[in-house]
Amino acid sequence: MKLRHEIKHELRLGDLYALRSRLPLLLRPDPHGDCGRYQIRSLYFDNLYDKALLEKINGTDHRTKFRLRYYNGDTSYIVLERKSRHGTLSEKKQEEVSIEEAGLLSEGRISDLLSTDKPLLRELLSRMSMEGLRPKTIVDYTREAFIFPQGNVRVTLDTDIHTGMYCTDFLDPDCVTVPAGGPAAVLEVKWDEFLPSAICDIIRIPGIRAASFSKYEISRIYG
Repeated sequence: MKLRHEIKHELRLGDLYALRSRLPLLLRPDPHGDCGRYQIRSLYFDNLYDKALLEKINGTDHRTKFRLRYYNGDTSYIVLERKSRHGTLSEKKQEEVSIEEAGLLSEGRISDLLSTDKPLLRELLSRMSMEGLRPKTIVDYTREAFIFPQGNVRVTLDTDIHTGMYCTDFLDPDCVTVPAGGPAAVLEVKWDEFLPSAICDIIRIPGIRAASFSKYEISRIYG
């Protein structure tokens, strides 16, 4: 799996509006969204001692987390993801799972999934068994995504971040979520070998520096 560069910036409301107007001048909206915009629901896994959360808070250079995810409320396509960070580099491995598998995972029913032949799902099941990983919380947000072919650049604006607190009923569209607080928006920039200078110029905002931000971390604000 290829490592990609990834930086994040916490944005003020004015910064969000400025980028919304500038990004379409150079980048094109992600064709998978409605003018590049779509809704994301994720279910994050952690152990009894909040290992993934504490590694993020403590700034551990090498860390891994697992999550389930679907888009725009459509549970016909659900992916299991393993996101790994190595300093400012990241890698992501994905594997599609069925709605039945996602339901069993959200309930922590490991034994009903042991016959699977899906490699990433088997890895998660192993960690659930050996490390005590369990569903921890739901994270909902809106994403606006833009792409640029040179450097395989992807720029996203994430807003309206909500947390399910202790709710892990991942497939229930009526699961109550509440605002997680934090910045007005989060800018994420991802690229392969190089980031074109034109992109650097268009995303530059005075007084804003790269920050270590995690939607999972902020969604654990209530516990």
